[in-house]
Amino acid sequence: QVQLVESGGGLVQAGDSLRLSCAASGVTFNSYDMGWFRQAPGKEREFVAAVRWNVGVYGDAVTGRFAISRDNTKNTVYLQMNILKPEDTAVYYCAARPRNGLTLLEARSYGYWGQGTQVTVSS
Repeated sequence: QVQLVESGGGLVQAGDSLRLSCAASGVTFNSYDMGWFRQAPGKEREFVAAVRWNVGVYGDAVTGRFAISRDNTKNTVYLQMNILKPEDTAVYYCAARPRNGLTLLEARSYGYWGQGTQVTVSS
């Protein structure tokens, strides 16, 4: 049974940093693409970042501020978020799928999801 558990969310001020973690179980972690998406109230789920092997890709809104990484020894993917802005406020979700050739940006291509962690950035 695949399980993804996010942690690290919270309430911070604009300009602060946070690091989210997503621990995976029930998967052969090093053969999975891992992604982060977010959803703000009243908005669609948005691609944030993803990692295939050790190569990260990022959404336009977070490029240069966020960094995704993975530790295959711990079955964990991280999202380091720097220079946070109020518009980064959302529930952040971890997603996983067996590695394939499809784009990393499409939420519907991921078969496994965590429960989400709230990130709130005050101005």
